[in-house]
Amino acid sequence: MSLLRALHRRLLPADSGVGWTPYLWLVYLSFFGFRYFFVRPSAAEIALVVVTLAAFLALYFNGYWRSGWRVLPNIAGISLLGVAWAPFNYGASVFFIFAAAFAGRVGAPRRAAVIVALVVGTGLLVAAAWQPHPFYWVPMLLVGTLIGVVGIFDAGQRRRDAALRLSQEEVRQLAQVAERERISRDLHDLLGHTLSVITLKAELAARLVGRDPVRAEAEIRGVEQVSRAALAQVREAVAGMRTRGLAGELEHARVALKAAAVELASDGVPPSLPPAAEAALAMVLRESVTNVIRHAEARNCSVSFHAEPAAILLEVQDDGRGGGLVEGGGIAGMRSRLAAAGGRLEVSTGHGTRVRAWMPA
Repeated sequence: MSLLRALHRRLLPADSGVGWTPYLWLVYLSFFGFRYFFVRPSAAEIALVVVTLAAFLALYFNGYWRSGWRVLPNIAGISLLGVAWAPFNYGASVFFIFAAAFAGRVGAPRRAAVIVALVVGTGLLVAAAWQPHPFYWVPMLLVGTLIGVVGIFDAGQRRRDAALRLSQEEVRQLAQVAERERISRDLHDLLGHTLSVITLKAELAARLVGRDPVRAEAEIRGVEQVSRAALAQVREAVAGMRTRGLAGELEHARVALKAAAVELASDGVPPSLPPAAEAALAMVLRESVTNVIRHAEARNCSVSFHAEPAAILLEVQDDGRGGGLVEGGGIAGMRSRLAAAGGRLEVSTGHGTRVRAWMPA
């Protein structure tokens, strides 16, 4: 399976949005081979067929890496294969159908429609000149036109999806800028007054050291108390900034797993916990889902919350490849974060991977 995935990544770009469907379309090459069920080819013809299919596959898969005017050589090359074989094999009209399918990648719908018309028109001229058999020109005319129109519509849809993703990314960036500005204001409001008090007390203590040591000591102790309180406030603020909370992490996990074609089943309601404990469990949920997406090769994942007598249990289970457990930085980070909050972690593998995290209720 890993070998097939590696080959798939070499043949098709990861962001093509077409998945595995380009391999399914290759079944239409059977039209090109239909003739040889009835006619025994010579050795020379077999060699030419092999060379033709190799050239077609190179142009075909390379076409998915190109767009705009750069895909025109692929369309022209595939069409030329249909022209070259027209006098000898009426199934060669399938090459015009494949060429028309790439027209949508040229660009705007009107431009792509012109390309479809040129491909189909070339096929009809070839039919009139060398191959008038209906089995050659009828499928090419009907199916080629239909596939070309569908390709134009599909390419337009992909462009709209890309524009939508770009717009969403811009919104996320604006939200991050607004969040940074909010954090800056909050920290200013949180620390501005406190630091001013610390400065005044420190200056007063410096002036009183020689004249009234007892009062100077009291002011220094006041500085210590104020600074400790400020440190605790900063820690609480930062902990709240770093996590979405369990409910937010669960919803984010649902979106991320769906994008990775993993089905999520959730059981139980995210519990109400103190900020530090909730942040630790949210981090476990986030890291566990990240591992499922990156490493598990799973189809299903379940997230459940259980209230035990003295603890809250978070369990993340997938049906992926499992195997030997190697604790990397992610698991070590989860374990230490939970331990700092009084919890514990258990990770087991077998038929998939199960992560269980306990946090004192």
